[in-house]
Amino acid sequence: MILEIENLSVDLGEFKLNDVSLKVNRRDYVTIIGPTGSGKSILLETIAGFYKPLKGRILLEGRDITGLPPEKRCVSIVYQDYALFPHMNVFENIAYGLRKKESNASVIKEEVKRIAEILGISHLLHRKPTTLSGGEQQRVAIARALVVKPKLLLMDEPFSALDVKMRESLRKLVRRAVKEYDTTVLHVTHDFDDVFSLANRVVVMKNGKIMQTGRPENVFSKPSNDFVADFVGTNILEGVVIGKENGLTLIRVGEHILYSTDHAEVGERVRVSIRPENVTISNEMRQTKNTFLCSVEDIRRGTNLVWLTLRSGDLRFKVVTTPSSIDTVDVGKNVFASFKAVNVRIVR
Repeated sequence: MILEIENLSVDLGEFKLNDVSLKVNRRDYVTIIGPTGSGKSILLETIAGFYKPLKGRILLEGRDITGLPPEKRCVSIVYQDYALFPHMNVFENIAYGLRKKESNASVIKEEVKRIAEILGISHLLHRKPTTLSGGEQQRVAIARALVVKPKLLLMDEPFSALDVKMRESLRKLVRRAVKEYDTTVLHVTHDFDDVFSLANRVVVMKNGKIMQTGRPENVFSKPSNDFVADFVGTNILEGVVIGKENGLTLIRVGEHILYSTDHAEVGERVRVSIRPENVTISNEMRQTKNTFLCSVEDIRRGTNLVWLTLRSGDLRFKVVTTPSSIDTVDVGKNVFASFKAVNVRIVR
């Protein structure tokens, strides 16, 4: 265990933390998600030492750092706006914090060279930040944070100002860098791609409280409450178990019967979750157990994904798919929606 947060409360007026407790293992990559104002950034900045909590403790490697100033915590933080020194070149920016720990110029040079190579910015060391692209500036900011070898790296929406292609590229570089530096990360984000590309754990927050923690696949497929389900976009349906068939659990949801590989007792009232990306739509009937003829109620098109709302009688659910898969689909038309029994998760 590298980080333990115990009953942490902070009150900044509009933004608060309410009795937050969290444990983070060494080498964890934790993404923190939640709506705006949920306390994500306050949590990071309190760990970094920028706010004094009303109550609670922050332990790093078993040492109470709650009252220590930021520079004594062995914690680095990266923001979305880079926060580079414009009068310094890239080498000087990266070396800034390191110079406070290391006086040997050759060691500083080697350490800066190492992190610059990992993050692909060796050719930029002589440049000023104002001459760099957003992605290059963020790599410099991450290099500056990692080169001091922090016990904990905090990142507050570091990719939000970048385009999609640059985000994908930077995720790969960050993944390599934190592995090379054996770093534990807490990363605030609004982008679910960050969660699934980088994290082994995810924390969901609302109104200054932690609503659920766990592995991304578990939180997204088995949300613990309606808020989490709605926030992560999971379909939650209520039904009753009516029987068993060939190892599958049969669940009546309204006028429909769903098949699940999860276990529940006959007669038990349950809630089931179905991830929207696990629903397949087509113009033809499929042999999958859970297949329904649906009408298309709504379509929202994004750059790379399309969100649909489908209805089959009293069954209404969301679907996420790609633009190429719905060329002939339109609002008011009928389609077949299907999903595997393994993707019907009983959450109760």
